[in-house]
Amino acid sequence: MTTTAPQTPSVQLLEVSPEYAGQRIDNFLLARLKGVPKTLIYRILRKGEVRVNKGRIKPEYKLQAGDIVRVPPVRVPERDEPVPLAQGLLQRLEASIVFEDNKLIVINKPCGIAVHGGSGLTFGVIEAFRQLRPDAKELELVHRLDRDTSGLLMIAKKRSMLRHLHTALRGDGVDKRYMALVRGNWASSIKSVRAPLQKSNLRSGERMVEVDEEGKEALTLFKVLRRFGDFATMVEAKPVTGRTHQIRVHTLHAGHSIAGDTKYGDEDFSKEIRDLGGKRLFLHAYMLTVPLPDGGELKLQAPVDDMWAKTVERLSVAP
Repeated sequence: MTTTAPQTPSVQLLEVSPEYAGQRIDNFLLARLKGVPKTLIYRILRKGEVRVNKGRIKPEYKLQAGDIVRVPPVRVPERDEPVPLAQGLLQRLEASIVFEDNKLIVINKPCGIAVHGGSGLTFGVIEAFRQLRPDAKELELVHRLDRDTSGLLMIAKKRSMLRHLHTALRGDGVDKRYMALVRGNWASSIKSVRAPLQKSNLRSGERMVEVDEEGKEALTLFKVLRRFGDFATMVEAKPVTGRTHQIRVHTLHAGHSIAGDTKYGDEDFSKEIRDLGGKRLFLHAYMLTVPLPDGGELKLQAPVDDMWAKTVERLSVAP
């Protein structure tokens, strides 16, 4: 890897073309200021150094066609090429693709891989795919999965597809379903959990979510898939809203925490699952139905990994 001496930075004025209308200003800058730390981008936004049409804006501001974005001088070393990621990781993610066309990639994200870099991580799924698909200049995550959640994850290759899917996600056009292995015998009468969720940050910087009447409305639909006596239940979870950690907190609120959840789970239950070989969070996005721009529909299912499958097999024969 080599670096070149950075050019003297100067103010940039960027006009927003129609294809970027609706994109948040923070994401717009992250995509254009390659190599600039995310913390620096949010700092110049907070300080009002980034202006849109000569006015201050918030990081969540959504751009409109014709907007003029003023970007202050930002000095960073220019890399000849991105830091190469481990070949094994790239091969693993390439093998995880379950669907790809000229506008969309859908992968079965492995457990333990973050969707993007940041918070001490130098890379994530999106950084890896920008190396795997260097000609796809508009690659963006459509949505997110927690680092330890596995399953179906969408990556748009075109801005038009990103806008289409964001519109569908804001309505009820996208059907996402998860499998979760939870503690105890889930009552069939619990078909939904409606409980508002509030995010907070601990002194350590760790993000926590809890049920709070002052929080945002959140609704998850549940269905029992399989029972393992009174010890555990496999449930299907369909989040109607899309709050951070929603399924994990709603299962806890119902009295049935998810196996392997180090943040919200029951350690004794998780240890028993670990003793069966289950050393992961047992939450998997297994089914996805999305509307396509041409009026069609894409339906996908993703299998669980070997660790999950073998743990469930052992659980089913456990005394």
